Amino acid sequence: MPGAIQISGETLTALLEEARRVPMKECCGLLAGRDGVITRAFPGANAADDATKAYEIAPEELFRLMRTIRAAALELLGIYHSHPAGENRPSARDVARAYYPAAAYFIVSPRTDAPQPVRAFSVCEGKVRELEIHVMER
Repeated sequence: MPGAIQISGETLTALLEEARRVPMKECCGLLAGRDGVITRAFPGANAADDATKAYEIAPEELFRLMRTIRAAALELLGIYHSHPAGENRPSARDVARAYYPAAAYFIVSPRTDAPQPVRAFSVCEGKVRELEIHVMER
C-alpha cells in the first residue's frame, strides 16, 4: 500500500458524524470503493464486551457487510473504528487484530478538539505506518 489513501469528503464526514453520535462507545465498520478511492462506509454494530474500550464486528455481520460490498461491485479498502478516549492511533490490541494487511485502518476521534480527528494507518505483520489522507471531492 502506498503512503497515502484516498477517501471521498462525504465518507470522511460520515465517519466523524458516526463517532460523535455516541462519543463514549467505539463505532466501527468497513470502508469500500473502487480504484483505490474509498467512497462508502458500511457501519457495523460493535459486539465487543466493553464497547467503551474495544471494537469487534461479529462474524455473521462481517460476512453480511462483505456480501453487501461485493453486491455493490465495490472492494474492501479499509476498516474504521473510533477511540472515545486517548489518541487516535492504533493500540496494541488494534495492531494484534489487524487481520487485513491490504486494508487501511482508520481511527476516528469523536473529540471536537482533536488535532487530527481522522487518521489512517497501514498495519502489516505488526508494523504500523501512518498514511496521508487525500480527500477527494466529486
